[in-house]
Amino acid sequence: MFTSFRTIALVAALAGSAVGSVQAQGMGDHKAMHDRMHASGGHDMTNMPGLRGGDATPEESAELAVMFNNFETITRTVEELPNGIRTVTASSDPDVMDTLVSHVVGMIARVEDGRDPQILIQSPTLDIFFDRPEAITTDIDVTEEGIVVTQTSDDPEMVAALHTHAGEVSAMADRGMDAVHEMMMNR
Repeated sequence: MFTSFRTIALVAALAGSAVGSVQAQGMGDHKAMHDRMHASGGHDMTNMPGLRGGDATPEESAELAVMFNNFETITRTVEELPNGIRTVTASSDPDVMDTLVSHVVGMIARVEDGRDPQILIQSPTLDIFFDRPEAITTDIDVTEEGIVVTQTSDDPEMVAALHTHAGEVSAMADRGMDAVHEMMMNR
């Protein structure tokens, strides 16, 4: 649940253009999916077909593409708490920063609603979030540092998933699509 917003007007405005990032349903073997995307010629950094999903809007997929295409402008710090995480994510590019805020607000709203956008490249770590959104308490604050998200839970399994996902997002912020490919190949 959202428990605080310093910039409520910004968050409310951006919530309408929510962004998600989730996994393919029925794809099972991510290596096979990756191989099929390469074989079909549909896997490239221009079209980024892996950013589309069963319930993702074109705007959400476009926002993911902005972040992946500009990951070099993104910085991120993660503090693992005993009961969750505190992350600070920012971009040196104001347009990318706006996209980050929209993505984070939209993704958290999707989790709260249990609305999995079924993005092809989604990490399976997110499954627990969509299955048990009531187990997460979320605070979002947009500051000069960036977008600050604190997520906590009393459920040890959820805390472990929050820690894992924070690391996955940091890897994507550091290495872009290369990190996604690596994670998919390791599954």
